[in-house]
Amino acid sequence: MKEAGAVRRTQGERRDEARQRVLQAATSLVAAHGSRAVSLAAIGEAAGYSRGIVHHHFGSKAQLLEELIKYTQAFDVPADSATGLSRLTDFVGAYLGGMRDRSPRSEAFLKMWTESAGAEPSLAPIFAERDAQFREVLAQYVIDGIEDGSIRSGVDPQTAAVAIIGLLRGTALMAFSTARDVFAADLAAVAVASVERSLAARS
Repeated sequence: MKEAGAVRRTQGERRDEARQRVLQAATSLVAAHGSRAVSLAAIGEAAGYSRGIVHHHFGSKAQLLEELIKYTQAFDVPADSATGLSRLTDFVGAYLGGMRDRSPRSEAFLKMWTESAGAEPSLAPIFAERDAQFREVLAQYVIDGIEDGSIRSGVDPQTAAVAIIGLLRGTALMAFSTARDVFAADLAAVAVASVERSLAARS
């Protein structure tokens, strides 16, 4: 006799759950050991499935890492700010403030990013594509700010976007290495103030 209230999950729901568990397991392992040291078999076992589950859902390690980069890069950003500058500083605050618990997602992303510059060059084209999108988002905030008067007119949007990404990634790397004793909220507050001070239109 079936237990009252039991709901049979669809095949799609089971597939989505499996993919989510694989991504969570991969995140934890990459955060701890880096992507080069992690095998598909280890990820499958850590997710609680067979050794072949990763290949079944993602096809290859390269495809898994591409999905993992998207998964670990996602974070919530307030979308109701009135000016381009405030949208930009909200983004900066959300990016760094999201590290408040030093989560495996943030650490896994940063490890893959640093690996893409040397230890794992196969990640480089994936990050090049993601970073190009990242730059365009930030550059558009700068353009919006120039148009609405919150950012001074002499700022080059692309140059500012690259500098801000460098600020975010460099600060994040410090937060996960030699600056673990500093609160993420304090880092975020200083970074926001720095961006505001360097870009704000003169009153």
